[in-house]
Amino acid sequence: MTILQWVVMVEKVFGRPSPAVRRGFSFFKTRYNRGMSQNQNTEVKHVRPSWDEYFIKIGRDVGERATCNRGSGGCVIVKDKRILVTGYVGAPAGVAHCDDVGHELHTVTQEDGTQSKHCIRTSHGEQNAIANAARKGVAIEGGTLYYFITPCYTCAKMIINAGIVRVVVEKDYHASKRSKEIFKEAGVELIILNPEVETYADMK
Repeated sequence: MTILQWVVMVEKVFGRPSPAVRRGFSFFKTRYNRGMSQNQNTEVKHVRPSWDEYFIKIGRDVGERATCNRGSGGCVIVKDKRILVTGYVGAPAGVAHCDDVGHELHTVTQEDGTQSKHCIRTSHGEQNAIANAARKGVAIEGGTLYYFITPCYTCAKMIINAGIVRVVVEKDYHASKRSKEIFKEAGVELIILNPEVETYADMK
């Protein structure tokens, strides 16, 4: 019941109130309506994610299936805003997982002399997504690939040869120099949503 309806009801039962009482009703009605208007203006409007944000978020969920905690990434390959295939970090099918038997770490020396450790037991999410597409006969040429970090050099070469034309990642990768160079040379668009470099345990 609104304040105005309540005033009308009171008038019917007790008769017309005094001018002072009516002014009081008018005051509270004005304050009530003003408060309702402010509440409506302060409501938070839902903002839909962009398509890139949408597929990156789905990639995070795919990554929950990963079996190596040094890079629990999920990959989504999309064309015409439709998901074609997914893949996540993990050992080859039928082979022991890092989560079960530990990492298979190799030390890699970069061009500038710096060294970093990499687990080579697993295939990366991009590799597994491309392999899944090949296994099921899914054409991914002309598609967009979403991943949590800039692909490594090996993955970048596979992405180019698979016909992917656009790569969108959430963060950068510490050893992504060559990947960026060949993406540019091959005409593959690379979009990094957050320039922050992903870090993980035991990198060096």
